[in-house]
Amino acid sequence: MADARRHLTRLGLPDRDLGELPASAKRFRDGAQYRVEIPSVEGPEPFRAVVDAAKERDLRVHRISQGSGMMLLTDDDIAEMLALGRDQGIEVCLFVGPRAAWDVGVQATSPAGRVAAGSLRGADQLAYGVEDVLRGCQLGVRSILVADTGQLWVLGRMKRSGDLPDDLEIKVSISLPVTNPATARLLEDLGATTINLPVDLSLAQIAAIRQAVAVPLDVYVEGADDFGGPVRYYEAPELVRVAAPIHLKFTVRNAPGIYPSGEHLAGLAVASARERVRRAAIGLAMLRRHYPGAVASS
Repeated sequence: MADARRHLTRLGLPDRDLGELPASAKRFRDGAQYRVEIPSVEGPEPFRAVVDAAKERDLRVHRISQGSGMMLLTDDDIAEMLALGRDQGIEVCLFVGPRAAWDVGVQATSPAGRVAAGSLRGADQLAYGVEDVLRGCQLGVRSILVADTGQLWVLGRMKRSGDLPDDLEIKVSISLPVTNPATARLLEDLGATTINLPVDLSLAQIAAIRQAVAVPLDVYVEGADDFGGPVRYYEAPELVRVAAPIHLKFTVRNAPGIYPSGEHLAGLAVASARERVRRAAIGLAMLRRHYPGAVASS
């Protein structure tokens, strides 16, 4: 294995998982180690529920993300979410809408083919995905979620050429598996500014990925059932210490799926949004108890 490991080292990658769990010296631009993200906030009403629940619990939420896609939000929905985000100082990250799982193909909906669910099928769907981003940016969106490597390459090029805003955050979705340092480095090189890791990586594996990239990592402290449903609250202090800068994400196990969302699921979307905030409060209480020196963005 020595020769293989030397090749990784020459490329500036860690040659093994870092079982010693070194503390990360990397930080957000404001010097913080961690931020809090509430995912699956599917529209203005769930967003307001997050804001209200966070105020009740004196909890600072830094980012909300949405999964159903910008194409299923009206212009007014997006404008309302962005206005609320500006008012509360919360980043609003919206998913690109088109994806294989909602297209006419069958592979992405099959048990063995689900890994392709977030990809874009064909040149037309790639164009739809780019159009979704252009429309969002015209409405003021400055944070997007992508799940297709080719689209990430296109958007990265467009951002560098000035065809997309320079301050556009490009978040890689959990639907695009980033399971090792080389993949993380590739996506960073393509233009990713924040990377969502799979829910089941060990601390040692996460530490190796952190060594390979500078962008923030997004890690679920509690994951949804359809992604395996891990519950990692006691690991939150080590996640922050090892993976900073990190977005700690909180969803809810034992909850029905809400993608694609809409008025038919309004009550569930609002209730689950509030419960995600409660879960975040539990996680942050544990973080403060066991790592009181951890620094959050203000």
